[in-house]
Amino acid sequence: MAKQRQLKLGAALHGVGGNISGWRHPDAITDASVNFGHYTRQAQKAEAGKFDFVFIADGLHINEKSIPHFLNRFEPITVLSALAAVTSRIGVVGTLSTSYSEPFTVSRQFSSLDHISGGRAGWNVVTSPLAATANNFSKKEHPDHPKRYRIATEYLQVARGLWDSWEDDAFTRDKESGVFFDPEKLHRLNHEGEFFSVQGPLNIARSKQGQPVVFQAGSSEDGKTLAAKEADAVFTHHETIEQGKQFYEDVKTRAASFGKSRDEIVILPGIGPIVGATEEEAERKYLQLAELVDIEHALAYLGRYYEHHDFSQYPLDEPFPDLGELGQNSFRSTTDRIKRNAAEKGLTLRQVAQQEATPRPAFIGTPEKVADLIQQWFEEGAADGFIIGEAIPNGLTEFVESVVPILQERGLFRTEYEHDTLRGHLGVPVPVNRYTKQRETQETIANGSLA
Repeated sequence: MAKQRQLKLGAALHGVGGNISGWRHPDAITDASVNFGHYTRQAQKAEAGKFDFVFIADGLHINEKSIPHFLNRFEPITVLSALAAVTSRIGVVGTLSTSYSEPFTVSRQFSSLDHISGGRAGWNVVTSPLAATANNFSKKEHPDHPKRYRIATEYLQVARGLWDSWEDDAFTRDKESGVFFDPEKLHRLNHEGEFFSVQGPLNIARSKQGQPVVFQAGSSEDGKTLAAKEADAVFTHHETIEQGKQFYEDVKTRAASFGKSRDEIVILPGIGPIVGATEEEAERKYLQLAELVDIEHALAYLGRYYEHHDFSQYPLDEPFPDLGELGQNSFRSTTDRIKRNAAEKGLTLRQVAQQEATPRPAFIGTPEKVADLIQQWFEEGAADGFIIGEAIPNGLTEFVESVVPILQERGLFRTEYEHDTLRGHLGVPVPVNRYTKQRETQETIANGSLA
């Protein structure tokens, strides 16, 4: 009898939250973004709920209008390394940009995190949408959208090659013979490409799970192609189940076109559930958050998606302005969605700004209602699971304590961990070392010719 397919769940650890005024909430911990005790409690709560992983996003440019969490927050690999030491089973996934880093350094960092955590590391690959990021990295200009994705594609190929520098049994560590490693199982990459020249080898071995799990978080055409070709998991966002189904089928089909099984790539929309004992209580929680955001801050938040465009210059209660190509080189899928939604619904600038600053979550209501929606998206082919963000303070705790038990009772989510690596949790395969595979293929051919 085939085992029932089960949900995958991640927890986004986002400090004081993604809402521009959420830090003012009565229950908010105002220094949460740099409070390691807070991160520890959240990671351990998610692990108690048997989540697959915790997830930490990142960015490399701020200004005076950035949301409070962005202004003062931990660097992901640093805090994830610390969280790996205070957890034992849950995966640790962090964001790092391919546009403003070097493959050798990043491959080494994530491989180190993978060893520190015992095979629980994941890398969320992003290309850094904000043009002003270039000013922090001695760059004359920010690469355009297509170029950023060409860089990312080659970058991931280099990283995967470096992670295969050592075959799994290369380190013999034989004290009697004095042989520390087998030199035939050490390999230089010798990569020469359009953007990178990397000799290798990497100075750390493969981990318990072979390689860190690769996440990708872009929903543009370039982003979906990169995800389908290179990623093990996809972090995305959709407002409706119909949009989720379309994206899910699109990426799974693209993955199959690259020779991958549809099950080898996990689609995980991000959601921020608001749970209440009653529908009315959940609605009150949402309104309490929404009322914290004034229109000035809402406009600033909206502007971030459009390269920090100043929206205060437009009339608030007239139709959303025509922005032309603005935003095409930053958060392309998000800015396209905003413009399309505003045009289709005839929204004013005020309405768009308020909706973007504090969007009413689709997953809001009683624990049963939220569980029903999660089950519907999962069973109808819109998601393999979800990354749970905190729309309001204590949202993760409320989800773990009230929604997770319902999902477990329905057989949709684990009650105990069955694996001790992130790949094991997600059900994505351990990549075979390319050089081991090559040798085994050659030996098979040789043995066949001798027969």
